[in-house]
Amino acid sequence: MTAGRPGFGKSFTVARKRWQLASGVALPPTRGLVRPGGGGETYMTPPPMFRGTTMQTCGFWPWVVGSPAPLNAVPLGADTRTGTAVCADPISYFNGGRGIIQNPSLFVLGLPGFGKSSLIARMIVGLFAFGALPMVLGDIRPDYVELVRALGGQVISLGPGAGSINVLDASEAQRAAQRLPLEEREALLAEWHERRVTLVAALVTIGRRTPPSDREEHLISAAIALLDERHEGTPTLHDLIALIEQAPDALRVIAMDRGDDQRYRDQVENLLASLRALVGDPKSGSVFGRQTSDPIRRDRPVVVDISGVSDSAKGLQAAILSACWGVGLGLIELSQALADRGLEPRRHYLAVIDELHRALRVSKGMVERIDLLTRLNRKQAVGLVLCTHTMADLEILPDEEDRKAARGFVERCGMVALAALPQREIPYLGEVVHLSHAEQELLHQWRTPESWSSELISGEPGDEDQVPHGLGKFLLKVGDRPGLPVQVTLRSIERQLHDTNKRWHERERPQSAREAVT
Repeated sequence: MTAGRPGFGKSFTVARKRWQLASGVALPPTRGLVRPGGGGETYMTPPPMFRGTTMQTCGFWPWVVGSPAPLNAVPLGADTRTGTAVCADPISYFNGGRGIIQNPSLFVLGLPGFGKSSLIARMIVGLFAFGALPMVLGDIRPDYVELVRALGGQVISLGPGAGSINVLDASEAQRAAQRLPLEEREALLAEWHERRVTLVAALVTIGRRTPPSDREEHLISAAIALLDERHEGTPTLHDLIALIEQAPDALRVIAMDRGDDQRYRDQVENLLASLRALVGDPKSGSVFGRQTSDPIRRDRPVVVDISGVSDSAKGLQAAILSACWGVGLGLIELSQALADRGLEPRRHYLAVIDELHRALRVSKGMVERIDLLTRLNRKQAVGLVLCTHTMADLEILPDEEDRKAARGFVERCGMVALAALPQREIPYLGEVVHLSHAEQELLHQWRTPESWSSELISGEPGDEDQVPHGLGKFLLKVGDRPGLPVQVTLRSIERQLHDTNKRWHERERPQSAREAVT
């Protein structure tokens, strides 16, 4: 809606009608005459819109327009309808956007190849400039390694023949606890204990494809507590296995062996088999059976590169992802506990959990495990980004309880960013995100190329003027509000650092058509 001097539009309309009545002369319509050459117009194309400060746009007054999106967030691109700038990210919308969202989190959905990781990369760069530290807890392809390295961040490689991660390592928490008062120290150590129990249980769940029983989980918890008391240095899973085999009295009570050694061995046999398989396998053992090779830092951007793990090793990928999520989010909570006491500077984090579907599909119970690891609330000063392809990735889970919990990931997020989606995806999505008919059609249209020839004339890689239809387009949804359709625009340096099709671009081009044919 345009606005001019106060009352100008209304007074002009009244004066026009009075003159027409007094003169008896019919005036042409305001949109021209409906005849050849009359300038008749039944639809007025919205004019280009720009935004700026009052000093920058003072010469355009009074022709100003309102904007549906705030400016105090990461600039993403332009509104596809009006051309106005769109700025959005989960931290700014929560912390600096006057309560636009009540949970600083974002769920990104979209088919492969339409720019989901590019959207996340732009938010990583923008929020880092605003002071938030990005933590990409498991980069599979990888998409963010070069970007984080350019930001001066820490790149950690995990996988067979690369680095390792010790899920029983509580050395950071123990050192931090010594700096806290007694009550807070005990609470921190108790929280870290439960986190390690959850991590070991998650690894067992992935290995055997079923979650451990209540008794087995109780055994894991008691064994870790005993290791903290007895073991010198930092224990590993090998030490956990050895302790369970020693059959200490505390574990015998939980196993209810009634003084029978054979009964104890029967009770712990399945748990020991799962743990031994985890550390005995050459691939998983090299990752989880040793001390942490490169501890995650809390004072700089971090990306954990697991691209060295083969896509065929889905279980190992999911296990490493779960371990990275648990350890990384635990370190964030540790940092906030120290900042509460003024022992460390207050830091805001952006935790990125990409390829969520890979861990969800591994086995029953993984949804609950991930839910426990990712339940960060506002008190932790963490913006959370979850990413997967479609809602079908969540609906394909065999257990109904797991499907409900997975849908809860989307429902709890303060924002949802939707890229191109197939038509059959809309019913699933409509259960958790309100979409109008026009918005549904828009998401489906972005998936379809405008013409058969668009890809043949796409030009050189990096050509901004020739991009596939739907690439970089997102519908930003906040609650039941109408969505904001935005075309994400990357700078040239961002495209260089975040080129997910690098291998397609790195080739020798033929010098002539004859060379191309031969």
